[in-house]
Amino acid sequence: MQTTKTIISDVPFVEVVIEIPRGSFIKRGSQGQIDFLSPVPCPYNYGSVHAYIGGDSDYLDAIVLGPRLARGSRVTLPAVGAVGMTERMMYEDKLVCAAQALSTVERRKLLVFLHSYAQGKTLLNLLRGTSSRVRCTGWVDPAAAIARARPVPA
Repeated sequence: MQTTKTIISDVPFVEVVIEIPRGSFIKRGSQGQIDFLSPVPCPYNYGSVHAYIGGDSDYLDAIVLGPRLARGSRVTLPAVGAVGMTERMMYEDKLVCAAQALSTVERRKLLVFLHSYAQGKTLLNLLRGTSSRVRCTGWVDPAAAIARARPVPA
C-alpha cells in the first residue's frame, strides 16, 4: 500500500475556527449550538472558515488533521484537499486542511469516515422525521471549492 506524501505547492491557506475537537462526541454547529451527540468520537478536528459561506448557506466547513485542538482555536493551514457532500438537494464542500500533503492512506481513511458520517447523518435525519439522504461525493480541488464559496462581506 502506497503511503507517499505529495508535495504542497500553490495551495490556498485558510483560517479555521475549531468547533468540534478531535475525539469529541458532541457535534456542534458553527454558532455553537449542539446538533447531536455521536455514539463514536470524531477522528478529526472539525470547524469552519469564517471568511466564506459554503453551499449550505453556513460558513465553509473544514476538517483539520493533526493533534486535538481546543474548541474555539483558530489555525491557519493549507487546504490540501476538499470533499463534496450533498444533503437536502444542496451541494457543499468540506475543505481538508493539514500541515503537509496527505498520503494515499490518509485520503482513503478520510473518505471512509465521510462516507460513514453521511450514512449516520442520513439515519439521524430519518429519526428526526426528514427523509434527507446525505452523500459523500468524493475528492475535489480545494481551490475550486473555495471559488464556489461566497466571500463573507467585511
